Amino acid sequence: MFSFFKKKQAPAEESKPFVVKAYLSGKVVPIEEVKDEVFSSKALGDGLAIEPEENVIVAPCDATVSVLMEGSRHAVGLTLANGVEILIHEGIDTVNMEGDGFEYFVKEGDKVSAGDKLLSFDPEKIKAHGYEKTCILVVTNGDDYPDMKLHTGMDAVQGETVIAEF
Repeated sequence: MFSFFKKKQAPAEESKPFVVKAYLSGKVVPIEEVKDEVFSSKALGDGLAIEPEENVIVAPCDATVSVLMEGSRHAVGLTLANGVEILIHEGIDTVNMEGDGFEYFVKEGDKVSAGDKLLSFDPEKIKAHGYEKTCILVVTNGDDYPDMKLHTGMDAVQGETVIAEF
């Protein structure tokens, strides 16, 4: 009857999505456009790729380094605070370079913050070997996150542009 005597309820707190920012600057493309069937077919999971403008890959958010490819140093696996597992893979077929032109800045088990350096690569060496420098991000446990949103078709700025939300 007299609703102004009733205690007002606080608005429900909106849960903010967990965001992943660009690990490199460059054009963000859908994973289906990657020129490697293992990735473009989503055999390892859904994701996206960046055509890089620089050569140092940074952590896209706070995470734990869960996997390193010690022999080739071309990829790094991260486990995010919300349980999402991502693989950042530099280049197409660059595993064949056996680490030539790649350098890690982290070790397995390291806790990293958004923007921390993960690995560097030499784009000229990748080109000299006849490979592409497309850098792929795969969400390896994406089936556990049906509300995942991947943002492609844009130019991203490293450490600033949101490329995925969970």
